[in-house]
Amino acid sequence: MREALAALTVRGRAFLAAGITTVVAAIVVGHSSVVRIGVLVAVLPLLTAWWVGRSRYRLALVRTVSPQLVVAGQPATVELTVSNDSRAPTGVLLLEERLPYVLGTRPRFVLEGLGHGWRRHATYQVRSELRGQFEIGPMSVRVTDPFGFVELGRTFHATARLTVTPRTIPLPNIPLGGAWSGSGDNRPRAFASGSAEDVTVREYRRGDDLRRVHWRSSARVGELMVRREEQPWVSRATVFLDNRGTSHRGQGAASSLEGAVSAAASIAVHLTHHGYTVRLVTASGDSRETQWHSHTAEASTIPLLEALAVVQLDHSSTPDTQWLAEPGHGGLVVGIFGALAETDLPFLRRLQHYASSSLAMALDVDAWAPHLPVQPGPGSSTHLTATGWRSVTLGPRDRLDTSWQELGLIQSRATASAGAAR
Repeated sequence: MREALAALTVRGRAFLAAGITTVVAAIVVGHSSVVRIGVLVAVLPLLTAWWVGRSRYRLALVRTVSPQLVVAGQPATVELTVSNDSRAPTGVLLLEERLPYVLGTRPRFVLEGLGHGWRRHATYQVRSELRGQFEIGPMSVRVTDPFGFVELGRTFHATARLTVTPRTIPLPNIPLGGAWSGSGDNRPRAFASGSAEDVTVREYRRGDDLRRVHWRSSARVGELMVRREEQPWVSRATVFLDNRGTSHRGQGAASSLEGAVSAAASIAVHLTHHGYTVRLVTASGDSRETQWHSHTAEASTIPLLEALAVVQLDHSSTPDTQWLAEPGHGGLVVGIFGALAETDLPFLRRLQHYASSSLAMALDVDAWAPHLPVQPGPGSSTHLTATGWRSVTLGPRDRLDTSWQELGLIQSRATASAGAAR
């Protein structure tokens, strides 16, 4: 009751004040009939407050976000369904959704009163130009009685999550290397040593299809031999993202980190759609969400993009190297680096030695913050070339697809030179 009295609206307080004033004036002038009218006007908001205070509104909210994973700049639709599970009808409902500021202004709705079992629907759109994971909600509701005398506040604590992934652009096909280490083009495994026939046939087993019988080998061995099924090599690639705070310049959407994240996302999507099993590694180490997967390309890109959506600056001075001790991974490594120093050379050598083929994009981070003094010393590309990497420089105004194609030309020239030397 006390809560309801404190929640009297302007209309409710006006009725109460008018009723009391009418009663006092009627007593002063001696009109007893007017007193009854004043009492009725004053008691009406009090009775409404008492009724609202005793009522137990049971409102339910269902919030649906579609889609839950969007690219930066694309809209997502939020659908709200409010239902009244109590027997008491409600008055007008005033809804206000709480949103992070990057998703826009807080949406507000006015819904008509809900009877028992009734439902109301409302929809709105959100859009973010920045990547990240955002919580939508909670929802606050202002419930009024049918007369508009009392307004009570309620809050739904449930929230929904929206993941905004970085923008990606399609990349041209380039020679990636690593074909002889099982990390490039798919090819059959070698099952044993010896001639080609020895490694591609085996003895006949009950249930084998007779169409797979290799008659030449059967005649030579003296028993039925069948062809083995080819087992393709798994093409693996590691995308390393240097997200250390000392390696990047600028802030917000115009920072070099955002350029690096966008490049890593585009490269990861490109590799997965070309048959590679891709994992993401940052300066803090290997992410469990992006370890080697054997899903389809579309399914594999989801954990990669979700991980890239929440990448933040890492405050460590040197990258974590524990994942480099894992045996048998190797394969193609594509690195996206910011500013590199002399102290990073041991890590670059170890990472290059770990890979069967190593490609890199070195961000010209000073171009992302032209107001800051240029750091003296050799650039990142110099350090990468000195440790055996094939790299290109990427600036804020450079096209990623053009730089990727340039990296392919460097790879082709290096492969041709190595072949001529052999």
